Amino acid sequence: MYFIILFVLLFLAELLYFKIADKYNIIDKPNERSSHTRITLRGGGIIFYLGAITYSLSTHFAYPWFMIGLTLITIISFIDDIRSVSQKIRLVFHFVGMGFMFYQWGALESQWTWWYMIIATVFCIGIINAYNFMDGINGITGGYSLIVLLALGYINEFIISFIDNRFIGVLILAIMVFNFFNFRKKAKCFAGDVGSISIAFTIVFLIGQLILVTHDFSYIILLVVYGVDSILTIVHRILLHENIGLPHRKHLYQILANELKMPHIAVSTIYMCIQTIIIAGFVMVHSYGYGYYYLLATILLLSLVYVLFMKSYFYLHLNKSEIK
Repeated sequence: MYFIILFVLLFLAELLYFKIADKYNIIDKPNERSSHTRITLRGGGIIFYLGAITYSLSTHFAYPWFMIGLTLITIISFIDDIRSVSQKIRLVFHFVGMGFMFYQWGALESQWTWWYMIIATVFCIGIINAYNFMDGINGITGGYSLIVLLALGYINEFIISFIDNRFIGVLILAIMVFNFFNFRKKAKCFAGDVGSISIAFTIVFLIGQLILVTHDFSYIILLVVYGVDSILTIVHRILLHENIGLPHRKHLYQILANELKMPHIAVSTIYMCIQTIIIAGFVMVHSYGYGYYYLLATILLLSLVYVLFMKSYFYLHLNKSEIK
């Protein structure tokens, strides 16, 4: 009954946000870098934060330091959705938010070394920004996040308990509400930075908590599809002498949707299915102690597929000047 009531409340909260966004013109206008052609409401992903804060309030502020960090991340991301915020200010909020998350993880009690703290910060910031960059077509953020959260829920319930499973359950409900409006041919709303960054921050917290409890870094495989696409796209753009800080349409999913004209939902479903298959295989071999070997083999296989695809369709990535 708790989850049913919460689902209804989140659904109503999303509808209320649509009215607010429509009144204050919080919209996403397509441009030459976009993968969509219609003006659409932006910031529907705020439902992820609303789900998290609802859980926190109902449990007398469980994981308080993480929630403070998530709140800071959500605020600056929502402001950025409304009006552009400088990258330096965003980074300050991200680093401070990350500091609160590290404190929730017990970084001070375990006396992390400074170099470990630096590596963890850069790694987590990288994942959050990559997650944001991957949010470019209908359904991909909500669909992919749903698979990751379901996997985390399964691991927490049947393999090793690392967090309150109700928290994951609430997040899944929020994702389902968002997907109802976004996982469709003509999306009612987009996640916006407030959605992609807040859900990324939350997933990083959950996976980090899992890794800290198990001391097993191979669980990062839960994000391996996004990871390979993001990292190899950066490498590809560097090889093309492009400014990697500027918007682009060179992610593999963008090429499938924009250049090969595959339906957004089909592309998002492909990413979901691949990640699901990888996670299922990982769960089967992990108990035998082959987690790291499986992770390495998966990265190599996905990288090979990426390179072969880009080699076959390299002409899609030539600069206009080179084409001429």
